Parts: sequence; C-alpha cells; structure tokens
Amino acid sequence: MNALIVVIVLLLIFLLSAIRILWEYERGVIFLLGRFYKVKGPGLILVIPFIQRMVRVDMRTVVMDVPRQDVISRDNVSVRVDAVVYFRVVDPAKAIIQVENYYEATSQLAQTTLRSVLGQHDLDEMLAEREKLNTDIQAILDVQTDAWGIKVINVEIKRVDLDESMVRAIARQAEAERERRAKIIHAEGEMQAAEKLLEAARTLSKERQAILLRYLQTLIEIAGDKSNTIVFPLPLEFLNLVKGTTDKDDRGTAAGH
Repeated sequence: MNALIVVIVLLLIFLLSAIRILWEYERGVIFLLGRFYKVKGPGLILVIPFIQRMVRVDMRTVVMDVPRQDVISRDNVSVRVDAVVYFRVVDPAKAIIQVENYYEATSQLAQTTLRSVLGQHDLDEMLAEREKLNTDIQAILDVQTDAWGIKVINVEIKRVDLDESMVRAIARQAEAERERRAKIIHAEGEMQAAEKLLEAARTLSKERQAILLRYLQTLIEIAGDKSNTIVFPLPLEFLNLVKGTTDKDDRGTAAGH
C-alpha cells in the first residue's frame, strides 16, 4: 500500500513537472536528447523531464535602440547618429539554433550596418533623405538576419547630431545661400525694370508731346509736398515745343487776316 502511494506521488510529480503553459505570443523550441524535435505552443504542452528540454521564444515585435554611433560622412563630416530597429522572430527554431543570442547579434549587426550605410552618403543626404536611408538599412538588415529567423520590420534614424562648429558653419552657408538668392532676385528685377524702361523710352520717343506730358506729370507728383521749395530745370525741348506752338498760332492768325 505504501509503495502504491509512493508511485502515485511520483507520477503526480512527474506529470506536474512535464506540464508547460505558453502564452499566445510565445513558442517553445523542444529538444529531444539534445536534438531539435519540434516547435510547440501556444497553450498547454507536455515536456518529458530529463529527456526533453524547452526554450521559450517571444514572438512579439521587439523595439531595440541602436546605441549612438560616430559616423564620418562621405564629405568628411563627423556626426553622431541615434536609431531604433523594429524586428520580430518569425522562425523560433532558427532563432535558437542558428545564433547564440539573436537579440545581441541583431543589435551588433544594426550598429555596423548603420555606420556602413551612412558613411556612403553626404551630410545633406543624411538630413534630407532620411526616409531613403531608413529603407536601405532595413533592407540590408532584413536580408542578413533572415538566416536567424528574424524579420526586420522597420528602421528609423531618430537624430543626427553635429558639433557646434559644424552647426555654425552650416548656418553661415545657409545665410550665404539666402544672400545669393536675394541678389539674383534683385538683379532679375533690375533687368526687368530696365527692359520696361527701354520700352517706355521707345514709346515716348515717337511723340515729342508725350515726353512733355510725362515731364509735367512728374512735376505734379513732386508738387504734392507743400512744405518744400522745388527748383527744377526747364528743358530746351519744352521751350522749343512752346515756341513751335506759338509760331503755328501766329501763322494761323496772319493767314486769317
């Protein structure tokens, strides 16, 4: 009787030690006498003690911060870059068998790839084409981690830091670029104004009275300010025009007589 109780107790202990519960996001990689057997889970599974061994694998997406990396761009500018990598395990067996620590391996590979890819681009490309760089890094990581059963979902460059001296140099460059554009716009405006003035001069030169009228219009605009005394020259063309008009009137009067 005592022996039966002992056997029952041992069986209960054996069964309890064989029961494993895996959450919905977990999988169990089972090894039988040291050899890969199968992947089980989620839910209630049995693992035979002393014969089988189970390694839990989390199947959820992992958010991994890539430590700050010192990168020298193609145009020899030193920058510090922070990034984040999103990945998850898609093949638990490969993640356990093919690599010792898939998280650490992915982290080291992400650091190396980040320095390698960014070192092939200029600083302007790092700042302006961040989406393209993210896609390039993600594609390279995804290919290289496929053998480990890892799927790299996304890579995001969070920040690109520059030295203070480089920030000041970039600010001076941007200011010089703005001044260059302002001078070009001003020169284009002067050119257009000169073209319009040339057209106006050609139009006025067709009629001498038009020049006189324009001169008088200018005098009217100047005379609007009552607080100043205006001294203006009297053009000879004006006198000749007035004289010509007077001569015509005199000849018309004489002809009438």
